[in-house]
Parts: sequence; C-alpha cells; structure tokens
Amino acid sequence: MGDVKAVTKDSWDAEVLQANGVVLVDFWAAWCGPCRMVSPIVDDLSKEYEGRVKVLKLNTDENPDVAGRYQIMGIPTIMFFKDGKVVDKLVGALSKPQYKEKIEKLLTI
Repeated sequence: MGDVKAVTKDSWDAEVLQANGVVLVDFWAAWCGPCRMVSPIVDDLSKEYEGRVKVLKLNTDENPDVAGRYQIMGIPTIMFFKDGKVVDKLVGALSKPQYKEKIEKLLTI
C-alpha cells in the first residue's frame, strides 16, 4: 500500500472523524480489479499531497460495518472528508487528474 495508511473500524473515528482538514479514504477489497488499478494512483496522491491531505485505505471486506455506515455500494469508492464530515465521493476507477481536481477544490474551501 505504499505510504497510505490502512484504517479499520477501530481507528476510524480517530483517523477520519476527528481529523482536521481534508481526508481521502479509498474503500477497496483485495478481489476488486478496478481497486487494484486505483491503488497506485492513491499512493501517488498521498505523496503529492503529503502534509496537506491525509490519505487512508479501508478494506470493505474486513470492515463491513464502516462501509455500510457510508452506504458503499460499489468499489472502488473514494470518499472525501473535511474536518470529520463527508464532503464528496467518487465511485469507480477514475483517472488521477479527476481525483486531483476534487482534492484541489476541497483544499480551497
């Protein structure tokens, strides 16, 4: 997973809901092909936005309660939080520029 930290149901509140600023969470599963395509992009984003955006991954198979709480119906899903609140979500394998565009907008508000 590179520099991206894994988050679980046990660390969710501290890592996401109590975090200040922008948090990107990649909801994924090991069996998901599109998730494997998005993973290197998420790793790149974590390096590119280091110190400005917290980037995390949550395995939906291992943490179904968290995925259910946020109504994750398809993966990969990238959810964006700002100061502990959901501000946006992208579903499916998208390009790096599409994720960057969303991050840039969130960093300016």
